[in-house]
Amino acid sequence: MSDKGGRERLVVIGGDAAGMSAASQARRMRKPDELEIVAFERGHFTSYSACGIPYWVSGDVGERDELIARTPEEHRERDIDLRTRTEVVEIDPERRAVRTRDLDAGTEAWTGYDKLVIATGARPVRPDMPGMDAPGVHGVQTLDDGQALLDSLALDRGRRAVVVGAGYIGVEMAEALIKRGYEVTVVNRGSEPMSTLDPDMGRLVHRAMEGLGITMVGGAEVTEVRTGDDGRVRSVVTRDAEYPADVVVLGIGVRPETGLARAAGLPLGAHGGLRTDLGMRVRGHEDIWAGGDCVEVVNLVSGREQYVPLGTHANKHGQIIGTNAGGGYATFPGVVGTAVSKVCDLEIARTGLREKDAERVGLRFETVTIESTSRAGYYPGASPMTVKMLAERGTGRLLGVQIVGREGAAKRVDVAAVALTAGMTVERMTALDLGYAPPFSPVWDPVLVAARKATAKVRG
Repeated sequence: MSDKGGRERLVVIGGDAAGMSAASQARRMRKPDELEIVAFERGHFTSYSACGIPYWVSGDVGERDELIARTPEEHRERDIDLRTRTEVVEIDPERRAVRTRDLDAGTEAWTGYDKLVIATGARPVRPDMPGMDAPGVHGVQTLDDGQALLDSLALDRGRRAVVVGAGYIGVEMAEALIKRGYEVTVVNRGSEPMSTLDPDMGRLVHRAMEGLGITMVGGAEVTEVRTGDDGRVRSVVTRDAEYPADVVVLGIGVRPETGLARAAGLPLGAHGGLRTDLGMRVRGHEDIWAGGDCVEVVNLVSGREQYVPLGTHANKHGQIIGTNAGGGYATFPGVVGTAVSKVCDLEIARTGLREKDAERVGLRFETVTIESTSRAGYYPGASPMTVKMLAERGTGRLLGVQIVGREGAAKRVDVAAVALTAGMTVERMTALDLGYAPPFSPVWDPVLVAARKATAKVRG
């Protein structure tokens, strides 16, 4: 699809982290007279922090635009032909073209490409049951979604909110709604919130949420959303009870947005995400790349492919894709599954494998759980912290760490993330030269205390 001047054309589908990072990096690699870059985004916004939406809803972040790293106009000033409110509705790899629809005008057109980047992101899980599409029921994935939720809250029809699901988004949105003065009930299929943690650690989060005034309902399966005479949501129904609701937020999780890719015959993995090689090329397609929340990645601990939708990965994918599409060389080796979150002052962190992950891949392991403090116990402000560690039986290889505590707890997981990436044993970890002063940690950092205990257990 090179033009008469010999320029190649790079087409990017998706205008957030992975897509626009790829476009921007490709532009750094190649000048406008060498590479034309056309990007399509179906929403109004580009390059924004979806992870910041709960804090915008809560009021901690005052303005929507504070979440936007680069506007469409700023991308265009950098010689990227960015077209918002334009949805790609078909990919034709044989023809090397995409079909687009202008969502305002309703017109369609084909655009050819030499190189294609698929960064279609993820979509909130919305169960197929009565009432899930009713006004007042909100998924929260994009800035447009966040704005729609705030518009719904502004109607001030009542102060009762039900959050369906207790993953990262569900927990963060429950906190946001509490801060806005709502009476919040979280209805969760699992017995404990945060299924990314083992249940014993999720129980700590459960207690903290109830301490904030959030009603936690575990082991409950939603069967329908009921509406009032005006068509808006009025309650959420489970098999055992009914919970009044003036607004419902879906926090069940997300799935890769790969309908376009599936229709085009591109390879998908077991979790529904696109499969790519180390350079983020779609397998079997030399000139198509994919990144962000629509792909599967390799877990460096288990060696298996998994679905991990996080903005940190999306931005890295974009940099690698842009480098490769621009004629350079870069790779993305995989992840260890690090994530942090919070509920008010409770910090939650995990990296590596949970018990069920280790069991699923046939690893033999030991677990230890320790209680410590964020600072020296005698120093003012020291707060409790629980650290759980998994280590491989026999080898002592670190497999995973989970941390729940107050100030200073969550970012300690980064030490474990580095150790996992390096393939360290728990015994080797005990010798890590970490910083110490009473205002920052005990003499033995909580992560190292857990490593010592795990070392003794795997030896035994």
